Amino acid sequence: MDEALLAAYRATEYRVRLPGGGWAAIRIGAPPPAVLRTLIDARPWGFVTAWNPYSRPLPRDANRLAQRALLAELRALPGIAAIRAGCGAGPDGWREPSLFVSGARTGALDTLARRYEQNAYVHGHGAAPARLRLPR
Repeated sequence: MDEALLAAYRATEYRVRLPGGGWAAIRIGAPPPAVLRTLIDARPWGFVTAWNPYSRPLPRDANRLAQRALLAELRALPGIAAIRAGCGAGPDGWREPSLFVSGARTGALDTLARRYEQNAYVHGHGAAPARLRLPR
């Protein structure tokens, strides 16, 4: 992956829709916000998407179909504690619908990221800082 794309991932704000409304933002290298810690507890978590495989734009309908399939697969994983709507938001105004999932192990997320042709995803464990993971 080239440095420009890595820089874009690092500059992105990974927003999670809160159960009572509003958003909480995850940043790579920082611990998840306190408001998300009740969803996370001491579990592994991830912020994933099926949109725009290999960072190449696809039509909205194709992206939505892939995202629905990803959501169904996340729901079927063992140990899932919560799934929340998310949105990756770049500093240049770029947006990409995503999913925040608590209780998903890294191996399972790697498999899904490869299946949906994603270059990377954000993950962590409990209150530890968020990290960028390159599953390929």
